[in-house]
Amino acid sequence: MRFIYGTPPGRLALEWVAKHAWFSAWYGARMDTPASCERIAPFLAEYGLDPAEFVKRPGEFTSFNDFFIRALKPGARPVDVAPGAVVFPADGRHLGLQDISRVDGIFVKGQRFDLATLVGDAPLVERFREGAAVMSRLCPVDYHRFHFPAAGVPGAPRLINGPLYSVSPIALRRNVAYLWQNKRMLTQLETPDLGRVLLLEIGATNVGSIVETFEPGKPVTKGAEKGHFRFGGSSMVTIFERGRVKLAEDLIEQTARSRELYAHIGSRMAVRA
Repeated sequence: MRFIYGTPPGRLALEWVAKHAWFSAWYGARMDTPASCERIAPFLAEYGLDPAEFVKRPGEFTSFNDFFIRALKPGARPVDVAPGAVVFPADGRHLGLQDISRVDGIFVKGQRFDLATLVGDAPLVERFREGAAVMSRLCPVDYHRFHFPAAGVPGAPRLINGPLYSVSPIALRRNVAYLWQNKRMLTQLETPDLGRVLLLEIGATNVGSIVETFEPGKPVTKGAEKGHFRFGGSSMVTIFERGRVKLAEDLIEQTARSRELYAHIGSRMAVRA
């Protein structure tokens, strides 16, 4: 990763191969074959995953991608049901910004959170420009289904197309713009207590598709499944209107130190302000 994003030859390779959709599609197709099942047992052993959490037994997966988008048993990820609690939408490493117009010290000097390019909608920019945001980064080892952070009514997802850059910490700290250059899906969630919430799923190198499984216009509960990422690392951005939420203290503290906070879907990331 340091070679790809930190050296001239690596960046040239990135431009010609890794960021293009055909590369992601080709690699993802390899993970759809029955032969890819041979990767599952070594993967479980290397990363210490607990098969007791899975709905399917390891031998029941039909491909590595089938394993990658595995469902978990009910109760494997308890959802904070306290009134006013807002939960992380995915397992992963998280950064929290109480005000996205102020990101000094978090990314490489001189960079800013480009909300206008990220969402591609001028009225939304005005509405959310000083709001809070949580960036959630998933690694291949993580559970790759994503969920709603609060109850509400979701609109139809909108595709914002782009190439596929890595969302590793090395890549992001060097150029946070990868978040708003990558292929992404934007859903607007209307909630009874938090106003409108923006939910973005962002593709990355070797992620051929972002799959939305919810029904637009149908009310959802907090923690309900929204969709999944196919093979590769991926990320999400959850954005709130100004003054609607107070992000969790440990999330804010770790972000201030330029550290990601690891947390599971369902655990508290904010409370209603």
